[in-house]
Amino acid sequence: MKLQSWFIGFAATLVSALVWHTVAAQSYPVRPVKIVVPATTGGAIDLIARSLAEKMSGSLGQPVMVENKPGAANNVGTDFVAKSPPDGYTLLIVASSHATNKHLYKSLPYDPVKDFEPVVYTHVVPLLLAVHPSVGAKNVQELAAWIRANPDKAVYASSGSGSSLHMAAELFMSMTKTKMQHVPYKGSSAAHPDLLAGRTAMIFDTVTAIRPHVKSGALRGIAVTTAARSSAFPELPTIAESGLAGYDASTWGGILAPARTPKDVVNKLNGAINAALKMDDVRSRLSGAGVEIQGGTPEQFGDVIKAEIDKWGRIVKEAGIQPE
Repeated sequence: MKLQSWFIGFAATLVSALVWHTVAAQSYPVRPVKIVVPATTGGAIDLIARSLAEKMSGSLGQPVMVENKPGAANNVGTDFVAKSPPDGYTLLIVASSHATNKHLYKSLPYDPVKDFEPVVYTHVVPLLLAVHPSVGAKNVQELAAWIRANPDKAVYASSGSGSSLHMAAELFMSMTKTKMQHVPYKGSSAAHPDLLAGRTAMIFDTVTAIRPHVKSGALRGIAVTTAARSSAFPELPTIAESGLAGYDASTWGGILAPARTPKDVVNKLNGAINAALKMDDVRSRLSGAGVEIQGGTPEQFGDVIKAEIDKWGRIVKEAGIQPE
């Protein structure tokens, strides 16, 4: 009888919890929602988070706020959300470092897949391979030949070790079987003076950051790094169509929620964000910043994250980059 009573009590508790869970999901949200940006203000993911928050507030019927929690290559803010309650009130916008950090740090305080629920794939920012005019190459094949012939001059700048700019160059070297010297800077804008002066030969940089120098003729654009051409530089080919089939690198991102966030809540957020991404003023603002809008289902974003983690794990290993 005691076992039977315990079982009945347990079943009643379970049913009660499930009912509460369902009701909570159906009534969501009943208070403000927060999007954590694990980086400083002014960057691509900060712009995207703020553009989305403004529109989500209207569709969700609650304020959607943005909070910046930078530090440790985005790990501080990411870990904060991983350990937040899985109720849909604390969200995270991630960049491509979400996939690479797993391979660049010996011990992350979170798991980039297991500790999160994908909500939606929001964006891709193509990178552009640009060279100083002193580099004679005008396309990918000529550049690869120039690198082989000029190993002492083949110096590329990046926004830091482990950055998406660094990883794009490593992928390029892996696929062309070339070797360049890496000079990391604290951000790509800090790399531009040396590049413009010819002290470094080339850079893989976001189309947003490098566009003024390419448009002015101070640097020569060779190709963009994404699988499709960039709307900011439709005249430039992709690296893949320039002879490196399968080459694809960018800084990308999307929205995550803590693991075990109710599916109904994830779906409601997915719908609100997809709707915001389709709004004309949002599209105009983001495309003007060189952002290629994505969208889609939570499952599609989950597949992107897993594929990116696998791809960059191989590249980090091939390049011999040691985790910090």
